[in-house]
Amino acid sequence: MQAGEPVSRQYRKDGVDPVTRARARRRALQALYAWQLSGGEVGQVIAQFAHEQAHEIADLEYFEDLVRGVVKHRTQLDEALAPYLDRTVEEVDPIERAVLRIAAYELLHRLDVPYRVVLNEAIETAKRFGAEHGHTYVNGVLDHAAVAWRPAETSAKAR
Repeated sequence: MQAGEPVSRQYRKDGVDPVTRARARRRALQALYAWQLSGGEVGQVIAQFAHEQAHEIADLEYFEDLVRGVVKHRTQLDEALAPYLDRTVEEVDPIERAVLRIAAYELLHRLDVPYRVVLNEAIETAKRFGAEHGHTYVNGVLDHAAVAWRPAETSAKAR
């Protein structure tokens, strides 16, 4: 490849660009973290981070779906996560809490996203932004949750 040539992207068969989706998840994490701390209006948080996304190509529609979905379903997501946590949701580190909420939203409401993609993205995001061993906690919680929430998919992969 010559200098200045565009980098070729690998799109999935359904036309989704995994790179822009990963960026959308990272931005959603940052937006939800800010929302959790400020308690501000979700529309304002989305607007602030959407503006920043204009400078970094990301799947803006997916970003907004994640943020709005987590905020809208927060109580349901927290209740669904509770059996897999060793403490209350509010006691979980704010970064790991946001990662878990995003992953729970995807596992429960975005069945178009394979569970392995959800888990991998959550773990990588927790490694990048979370506490030193936060990703292992996220991994343990989501491994158990995925088996319960996506039994057909997880059992098919186990065979």
